[in-house]
Amino acid sequence: MAVLNRTVLTINSGSSSIKASLFKAEGTRRNFRYEQVRDQQVAFDQLLQDLGADIPDLVGHRFVHGGAITDPARRVDVTERSRLERLIHLAPLHLPGNLLGLDLCLQRFNAPQIVCFDTAFHATLPELAKRLPIPNELGLRRFGFHGLNYAYIAQKLPELLGDSAYKKVVVAHLGSGASLCLLENLKSVDTTMGFTPAGGIPMGTRSGDLDPGVMLELAKRYKTPEALSDVVFHKMGLLALSGGESSEMNQLLSSQSELAQFAVDYFCRQVRAAIGAFAAKAGGIDALVFTGGIGEHSPEVREKICAPLVFLGFVLDSAANQSGALDLGLVSHKPILLVPADEEIMINNLCQSTCT
Repeated sequence: MAVLNRTVLTINSGSSSIKASLFKAEGTRRNFRYEQVRDQQVAFDQLLQDLGADIPDLVGHRFVHGGAITDPARRVDVTERSRLERLIHLAPLHLPGNLLGLDLCLQRFNAPQIVCFDTAFHATLPELAKRLPIPNELGLRRFGFHGLNYAYIAQKLPELLGDSAYKKVVVAHLGSGASLCLLENLKSVDTTMGFTPAGGIPMGTRSGDLDPGVMLELAKRYKTPEALSDVVFHKMGLLALSGGESSEMNQLLSSQSELAQFAVDYFCRQVRAAIGAFAAKAGGIDALVFTGGIGEHSPEVREKICAPLVFLGFVLDSAANQSGALDLGLVSHKPILLVPADEEIMINNLCQSTCT
């Protein structure tokens, strides 16, 4: 852990929310949350107002995609700002908001701006997990995402699991964007998302993995790259499965419609399929962790995911699951944990270490 000797403002712009924290030099922390964000500019303006007289020494930003670099964080200069702009096509749902927050903070604060990359944690992926079955000269590969939270959970696991933390652990980061990661020795060895945050399991408005033939057919129907990108990032996933009812899991769970229930069941089935796939690749798994907005707050989703996983040794304790306890599993079976996401503390630590 870095020594907290400077005041750091962390900015975490998700696909539908903005989370920020102010880590003050004396050790206190102020959290700011803006949910269901439709206009990033409005949310950032509100954040800047809510900060009041607090002025950070450093500002750290979560960036979903860092491209091919493996640096966990970089200080922003003109060259780095230009490089980040060129990555927008890799994460069009996130990077415009990430860049907007960066630019607003550059205007407001006379402080170093540090960008922290979700992709960096997955630099440890072995070639078997990193490669895609396409011509290598195309330069396209699996990157993996949600890395700042996976890094935070990897840091927490030894105190939660002891020696078992270094074994095979699956972390399910489930939210509007969702992915799973297989950890071995606290490092990423496989993950569900791929070249962009559109891959893997179904999400709020993203489909996850699709038959390439489906994408070819969609490319014929949507005549421009912009139109196809809009469908891929904004009109698929839970929204499509529910017949357009909602992309939000809490709304689908409270709905009485058959399509809403279908969307929930489909999502849970794909999550447990990913868990099973990791178990097959790794020769078994030793612990399961839920995190992210859905993973942390939806006991019904956790139940639907875990119910068929008895064959892998995972059985939920019903009372613990309903109360949202740290330990969700029966003590006679393998550990199932609930660990709230905290990318902000990792951003703070990276800022402190980057500007030593």
